[in-house]
Amino acid sequence: MGTQLTTGSAIELRELRPEQWDTYYDVLLRAFGGLPEPTEERELYRGLTQFDRSFAAWDGDLCVGSAGAFRFGVTVPGGASVAAAGVTMVGVAATHRRRGVLTSMMRKQLDDVRSWGEPLAVLTASEPAIYGRFGYGVGTFQLAAEIDTSRVRLPVPDGTDDVRLRYAEPADVIDACESVYASLVPVRPGMLARVRPGWERVGVLDPEDGRDGASPLQCVLAERDGETVGYARYAVKPDWGVSGHNGVVQLRELAAVDAAAQAALWRFLFDLDLTTTLRVYGRPMDEAWQYQVSDIRRCRPRFRDGMYVRLVDVGAALQARTYQTPVDVVLEVEDAFCPWNSGRWRLSGDAKGASCERTTDAADLSLTVRELGSAYLGAVSLASLGAAGRVREVRQGALAEASVGFGSVVAPWMPHGF
Repeated sequence: MGTQLTTGSAIELRELRPEQWDTYYDVLLRAFGGLPEPTEERELYRGLTQFDRSFAAWDGDLCVGSAGAFRFGVTVPGGASVAAAGVTMVGVAATHRRRGVLTSMMRKQLDDVRSWGEPLAVLTASEPAIYGRFGYGVGTFQLAAEIDTSRVRLPVPDGTDDVRLRYAEPADVIDACESVYASLVPVRPGMLARVRPGWERVGVLDPEDGRDGASPLQCVLAERDGETVGYARYAVKPDWGVSGHNGVVQLRELAAVDAAAQAALWRFLFDLDLTTTLRVYGRPMDEAWQYQVSDIRRCRPRFRDGMYVRLVDVGAALQARTYQTPVDVVLEVEDAFCPWNSGRWRLSGDAKGASCERTTDAADLSLTVRELGSAYLGAVSLASLGAAGRVREVRQGALAEASVGFGSVVAPWMPHGF
């Protein structure tokens, strides 16, 4: 038997079986507009699906909803990796809207995540307005830019010329690139430890019908003393006008272990022949190239929301991270959707560690679990949320103290979607 919807309808939620995957995935694709996916992409995500962490909504023999959760580790301030459910493949058939299907799926999923002992749930939102009511708050932001490389110069730091670059077939150097990625996971909050095999192949997916006139995926490795210290994956879309070449470089992924290797890769992308524009998206908000370029206006930077964070276990999540400055604060948390989190919690911590326990002491700050999700990785300050009326200061001075403590030296960043 499955779980019946709370509305009392005949729709049931049941764990996904392998033979049902194609039906399940087709329901998801239709919910997102109905465009088919290339076979190689579809098969990769089938292989990544964890069936014991996925379920479908059924109206009799009709699949009308889907939801799943990948297993990740999310880096938090202080460098620890916290077990997290990466919420994915959520969709409801348009024929079954406004019947409580999504709410019931979110209810079951968060109950499951709690039973798995994972303190966090994270997701990328196709529609940000949806998930706030389930306790998710935007926890990272990401940078995009369209850089006029015909007019913007990129000075580079000392040591850049010591880095050797070479072309490589993307599929042939997955292991080398994955080693660089793994070395960066503990460095920045929001990074995803990919604990399930297969994720390393997502970065080299390159279906021909998805290129829109661009080249096949290309890869450049950065090396020093025979070791790989960075890589860039990109494509080039050639274009010509009456005045000559107007090619566009489309950056897919770039990672490097130090400033010199990173600068060498960015300089390479700026200088590619027959191109005048470098398009980047989904990058860290504090990435160094912004402070190296000769003209930031001609880079047309913009930002958008990234990963949404939901504390499933407030106590475990808050004590898993460290704090920039000492904090000793009583948080009165409201969590209507996961009531086990509601109540007062005393958080005490510093740069070495933290504890977070239930308390009957008077509250210093009052907020919902959604605000905790936004502040958790350090991307959004509690003080800003307070100015927006979303955090109430009960003890004078507590908001400023906690806001500094919750911050992060580097901007939190979600490295890829899921």
